[in-house]
Amino acid sequence: MGKSAIAFQDVSFAYESQSASFISELSLQFARGWTGLVGANGTGKTTILKLATGLLEPASGSVQFPDHTIYCRQRTDYIPDHFEEFVSSLEHDALSLAGRLEIEPEWPGRWDTLSHGERKRAQIGTALWLQPEILAVDEPTNHLDNKAREMLLSALKVFRGTGLIVSHDKVLLDTICSHCLFIDPPDFEMKPGNFSTGWEQIQLARKTDEKQHLLARKEAKRLNREISKRREVASRADKKKSKRGIDKKDHDAKAKIDLVRLSGKDAVAGKLMNQLKGREKQSREKLASIRVKKNYETGIWQEGERSKRNSLFTLEAGDLLLGDKRSLSYPKLEMKPSDRIALTGLNGTGKSTLIRLILKNVPLTADKITSIPQEIPLEHSKEILKEAQQLPRGKLGRMMTFVNRLGTRPPRLLESMEPSPGEIRKILLAIGASYSPHLIIMDEPTNHLDLISIECLKEALVDFPAGLLLISHDRDFLDALTETEWHIRKDETKGNRLEIL
Repeated sequence: MGKSAIAFQDVSFAYESQSASFISELSLQFARGWTGLVGANGTGKTTILKLATGLLEPASGSVQFPDHTIYCRQRTDYIPDHFEEFVSSLEHDALSLAGRLEIEPEWPGRWDTLSHGERKRAQIGTALWLQPEILAVDEPTNHLDNKAREMLLSALKVFRGTGLIVSHDKVLLDTICSHCLFIDPPDFEMKPGNFSTGWEQIQLARKTDEKQHLLARKEAKRLNREISKRREVASRADKKKSKRGIDKKDHDAKAKIDLVRLSGKDAVAGKLMNQLKGREKQSREKLASIRVKKNYETGIWQEGERSKRNSLFTLEAGDLLLGDKRSLSYPKLEMKPSDRIALTGLNGTGKSTLIRLILKNVPLTADKITSIPQEIPLEHSKEILKEAQQLPRGKLGRMMTFVNRLGTRPPRLLESMEPSPGEIRKILLAIGASYSPHLIIMDEPTNHLDLISIECLKEALVDFPAGLLLISHDRDFLDALTETEWHIRKDETKGNRLEIL
């Protein structure tokens, strides 16, 4: 193993709540440079990161890694260790990195007022400044606007240790990764190259397996038909060779049957039948040896309804204090029942704060509003999952069907004690959608979701009749779902201002 490599040797791991191993006898190595971990929500990507950095111990097997490791979690609830040292350092490396990521010295003192995008930059900037041998980063581009994302990419490129990165950001994975680990339990496939190269190889291999499986199944069916046909022929031949029912005095008929029995045709037919059975057995064994991934049904269909009100909410023009003597000025805002609105702007301009103000002024009952916040604290996530697991069988089944169609397998989720941020967002959306809401508000809806889940969510919301208000830096997602844009322009001198485009 190289100086900064990680080696998994026959590693098995299961959480206490799980009936079977989450990871079983896994052996692989991570080389120097960035390796991307790719897979659906809940398939074990974060677990691999924690095993690789010593935060989890395997149930069996071993994980070898250097001493100096850092894990950057998905959540941004807490100030990173050593953050104050980082921003107060006058060393060239610290000043350069803080400048590259536009991290301000006063941020530790106003952590609670920072946007999640600003917190994410602080978290990763601190980790890079500490120069670990192993750096494991979980969803680094969540919450980041385009400018911040480019700054982060630039900073991650210069890391010279062994990096593990969980992300659903294809551009990020293609830009910095030299290897990708594709996770679809029980399979863990390490591929050289970036995401696009590895994904193409995975898809090609799966298509080849599907083709071979189809051919093997056709051959097995053909041999079965041939065996059945020969059995019918043999059955008719046996009747012809039988002397039962022949007159005792019909010596000619008896002589013909004796001649057939002595001709050796029975032995030849029996030999051919045995050969055919052998080929059929080989065909079944070949069919069983070709593993084809099950394709789960995706896409969501959910009944909904449009509000009969003239408007979902009206917010008179005003100024909103954002903290640190900053403010957001906005004109009169009104949302009609069929409106689809994108709320955009750089990190820290007040988008989430404005959403909280809007929610206080929506004259709808709680069951007619589905609101998914940007981040959900871990303890609250556990409570939501526990409540979902205790739903009556019928409601639980409908919710799990919804979650399953967003790419998360229900058995894994039902056994979980600590859901991933992506999984908990799917549960909240499933519960909210079941009430046929009149208004859906989602703050960074694509954060934490895998690529398939994002496409399924987009498909579901295209035809959903409720009003839609979305905060997102995912321009493709917004373009597919919204018609009006409320954009917040950042102005350090006059205060931020919202414009309706």
